[in-house]
Amino acid sequence: MSQEPEVTVLDTNNHPAAGGGYSRDAYWIFHWLRDTWKRLFIATAIGFVVFAVIAFLIPVRYEAVARLMPPDQVNSSGALMSALMASGGGFLADLGSSALGMHTSGATIVGVLNSRTVQDDIINQFDLKQVYGSKRMEDARKALQRNSSIAEDRKSGIITIAVQDHSAQRATELAQAYVKDLNSRIASLTTSAAHRERVFLEERLAKVKEQLDEATLRLSQFSSKNKTLDPQIQGKAMLDAASALQGQLIAAETELSGLQQIYGPENFRVKAASSKAGELRAKLRAMSGSQASGSASDGQLYPSLEQLPLLGNAYYGLSRQAKVNEAIYEVLIKQYELAKVEEAKELPSIKVLDEPVVPERKSFPPRLLIAVGGALFTFICAAAWLFAREVWLKLDESDPLKVGVHEILGSLPGRSRPASRGAAAG
Repeated sequence: MSQEPEVTVLDTNNHPAAGGGYSRDAYWIFHWLRDTWKRLFIATAIGFVVFAVIAFLIPVRYEAVARLMPPDQVNSSGALMSALMASGGGFLADLGSSALGMHTSGATIVGVLNSRTVQDDIINQFDLKQVYGSKRMEDARKALQRNSSIAEDRKSGIITIAVQDHSAQRATELAQAYVKDLNSRIASLTTSAAHRERVFLEERLAKVKEQLDEATLRLSQFSSKNKTLDPQIQGKAMLDAASALQGQLIAAETELSGLQQIYGPENFRVKAASSKAGELRAKLRAMSGSQASGSASDGQLYPSLEQLPLLGNAYYGLSRQAKVNEAIYEVLIKQYELAKVEEAKELPSIKVLDEPVVPERKSFPPRLLIAVGGALFTFICAAAWLFAREVWLKLDESDPLKVGVHEILGSLPGRSRPASRGAAAG
């Protein structure tokens, strides 16, 4: 049979040094501590060891922090808020912003960083579903939100992004990803006038560029098919060439006429002069278009003078369209570049005050604090248990509280009424 540990029950009522009630209680507590300090010490040491082991079993976490400066705002609402701050302090500023329905840009940035779109981008970029062991995207979002803290300082406006992870390197990369995604997201969501103008010019430029390429292609195809480069310059050159041929033909015919008067038709000099004059006539007819078949590509190197005016009309129409598109394109390019500059001026600039760096120390768990807190918790529980047990044993068997507890325990199934200490001693 197991013997119940001996418990010292102090009776201070008959102690000669016992005075009033307060002195008796203090004396009793002193003796109780003297008799139970070893048990309390052992329980506290066990609690310290147990909680220290638990603290070392908890996975470590590292925290990377990035701080952002508030974006610049130059508008009437910002000026009004500044005036409210200068005149009435933070309360009037909050009251004014609530009454006018205004929100600070810092609060907007915090809302963007906490948005589902940004979270999904980061989850997909780092494959956080596998890292967090989540099967669904919603669970991965909740885990990322638990590990991320994004807040704005109401006084300074500085935005703090703190990300915790089991890997120090990944925690730093996650904090950097928040900053990068914020810049791209603000650039895509901005609705300023310069942004709308830039988007319109961008779309217009794409259409004009397509029309310019199409007009240039049609002009080049027409020039290649009809052997036409510039009808005006080409016509002047052909007229000069025709005039030269006409002069050569007159000289050749004059020479042929003189030779025919001297020699007979069978003379080789007459035949040579006649052949030369015929060749010059053929060239002149081909150039003038008298024998042209209606196409500039039937064995000719250039269109005839007869075809040139008609070809020039079509050529200059295509050339005019290409030049108009080119002029429009150049104007739009200049306006587009100016719109990009204006958009960059109006775009809220996110300045990084503190870049996230790889943390050198863990942020969780505080092992020493857990061990000491566990030891203190164990000490309190053990002291409470031993004190309650001592008080319980000190109660008289006829005490209503003790009698009631015995009756309750005795009424439980399978439990018998505990024997009193006097009966056990007897």
